[in-house]
Amino acid sequence: MVNAYVPGQSTALADHERDLIARREKLLGPAYRLFYANPLHFVRGEGAWLYDAAGRPYLDAYNNVACVGHSHPHVVAALSRQAAVLNTHTRYLHETILDYAEKLLATFPRELGQVMFTCTGSEANDLALRVAKMHTGGTGVIVTDWAYHGVTDAVSQLSPSLGSGVLRGGYVRTVPAPDSYRSVGQDVAEAFARDVAAAIDDMRAKGIKPAALLVDTILSSDGVFSDPPGFFAKAAEVIRAAGGIFIADEVQPGFGRTGGQMWGFERHGLVPDLVTVGKPMGNGHPMAAMIAKPEILKAFGRASRYFNTFGGNPVSCAVGMAVLEVIESEGLVDHTQKVGAYLREKIGRLSDKHAIIGDVRGAGLFIGVELVRDRKNLEPATTETARLINDMRERGVLISGTGPHANILKIRPPLVFSKENADLFVSTLDDALAVCCT
Repeated sequence: MVNAYVPGQSTALADHERDLIARREKLLGPAYRLFYANPLHFVRGEGAWLYDAAGRPYLDAYNNVACVGHSHPHVVAALSRQAAVLNTHTRYLHETILDYAEKLLATFPRELGQVMFTCTGSEANDLALRVAKMHTGGTGVIVTDWAYHGVTDAVSQLSPSLGSGVLRGGYVRTVPAPDSYRSVGQDVAEAFARDVAAAIDDMRAKGIKPAALLVDTILSSDGVFSDPPGFFAKAAEVIRAAGGIFIADEVQPGFGRTGGQMWGFERHGLVPDLVTVGKPMGNGHPMAAMIAKPEILKAFGRASRYFNTFGGNPVSCAVGMAVLEVIESEGLVDHTQKVGAYLREKIGRLSDKHAIIGDVRGAGLFIGVELVRDRKNLEPATTETARLINDMRERGVLISGTGPHANILKIRPPLVFSKENADLFVSTLDDALAVCCT
């Protein structure tokens, strides 16, 4: 996190924020990180805006958790209403979990007919890993070079982006993400499939049976790679031919984020064997799930009892239902496609003015802007990216960075982001680029 707060280096914090940071470091320990050189203290959110303790508004172009907007009244009302009546676990009968399961599953291809609830995307990916191993009898898992899939012991080993402090087991293989920007005309689908096949061959040479290929379908940590649509399909065939399964991690690209469709994998013309969802599922309320082809769950169901104290509780399911209702009633999937295309086009125009913009890519309202020092050798502009992100924060617009060199702007606002919000974002980015990156 090159744009993160470094203790002792900030010069623009009020005394109260300094006190909060000191308490945080004392009470929460050294592993947590804060965004921005000058961390923010938010006290309220509404729509696409967050407000700090002094009442200053910040345009949120980063937090996809609040997918239908911060503090959406329909979601808040659903949470409050159910919390006032009953909240318990899934070992009792209750209609809400079934009503929600039906509505959620209706957004997926019919082959994906069962759902298991968790509280976090990390838990969902951990559960998917268990199911994959049980179904296939294998242990080997393939992920991309800079993937992030969660923080449990098992899935942190499948998350190279967490850094060198994460110990990876011998059953994990990494492959390059399909990067159409740096591929120099290469067929990224063919290359990705070849890399997956090579990883499988290496596993087998060491006596490891493949279990799964696990991918974030927008490759958000690798650098936001979206095009050409369909580049996952051949790799999915390769892992299935080897006896493994294809798992789509939709924790970041799901729930309409990529525009035009509900799920990122739909852009690639395939049906995964397992899908994991989380983050925006509850618009800030902690909930997640694994969606499965019923035949993939059979072996796990025969051999294991599954119980999650909080996963699938009535309050969470009421919240999840409300989120789906808002996405549907406000037409956010189509809205995301239209506003996302508008925003990408306007950012693309800035590349004529600012040579540091090497590539603008993405789908819907998940956009990556790669910054390079030289458009010929594509040297990553890592330092400039950190400076730009912090300058945007000072100007009242929130974004972050991603990719192995942290030189890609990660733009991922709430789905209610408007064209007016997009205009403000682009004008602010233009100003910041002129100061930080000339």
